[in-house]
Amino acid sequence: MLRFISPSKLREHGIVGMNMRNVRHIAENNPRHLYPSVDDKLKTKILAEAAGIAVPRLLGVIRVQKHVKQMVPFLKDEPNFVVKPAKGSGGKGILVITGREGDGFVKPSGEVIDEHDLHRHASNTLSGLFSLGGNPDVAMIEEMVQFADVFEGFTYQGVPDLRIIVYKGFPIMSMARLSTANSDGKANLHQGAVGAGIDIGKGRALLAIQHGLPIEVHPDTKRPLSELVIPDWVECLRLASSCYEMTKLGYLGADIVLDANKGPLILELNARPGLAIQMANGYGLNPRVDLVDSVADQNLSVAERVDFSMREFGKL
Repeated sequence: MLRFISPSKLREHGIVGMNMRNVRHIAENNPRHLYPSVDDKLKTKILAEAAGIAVPRLLGVIRVQKHVKQMVPFLKDEPNFVVKPAKGSGGKGILVITGREGDGFVKPSGEVIDEHDLHRHASNTLSGLFSLGGNPDVAMIEEMVQFADVFEGFTYQGVPDLRIIVYKGFPIMSMARLSTANSDGKANLHQGAVGAGIDIGKGRALLAIQHGLPIEVHPDTKRPLSELVIPDWVECLRLASSCYEMTKLGYLGADIVLDANKGPLILELNARPGLAIQMANGYGLNPRVDLVDSVADQNLSVAERVDFSMREFGKL
């Protein structure tokens, strides 16, 4: 049976609602002129590379329609790759190719598409079908991340990622987003992926949700989600924290993937991260925001901010 909780009870637990997020966290900390640095994934990648922050390798950019038919010969030496809109959101328009079958291109589900399908996807991306506001866009082609074995059994037909909320440079809350058959291999909670809260102090799983409801095992593999432990955890936190200096955004979501060979990589950044992360962790953001506000004027380094967060926000 569903149980409902009163607004006063939510405030008592420090839960941040949509209005508070928009007014207190986003409007007060994220000047609008800084949005393009994260809303445009191509700009984010260029900024990250200039700042020495690890990101997946950019293979190429399709900027105009005449580039579309150059894709296949351009990618002849790349057995796998990812095509994504620079201004997309919510995982829309991301096409992952995991291999080749003859002249076809294999998707994570095993479906094989042909050259014309690839061209159509790129052309639709340029026309803005997947971009914020439907504006014309460009299609980025990135190397495919070879995700670490540690996620074996915690994900299904897709690449899992980590979402870390960074407030004034301090990592304050995290969750792993684990793809499922229901999400079609996408690590997006709105499309049916699992969200597993991750303890900031130790990098271990806390709680997990799917479609807003608590779960204990991955719905496809049945592996207990409580067994999930994130490797290179401190490096993940440092990577997320360093995005504060790169973007100047006081409130952001850093999405990180773990490559088996390269370690943690920043996949993209978000100036308006969602709030489901609170459900996956079992507590609210506000107490952590308040604690960071009490020390934010000390101009701590990235390492000092990470040490502070691990000490103050660890639960296990």
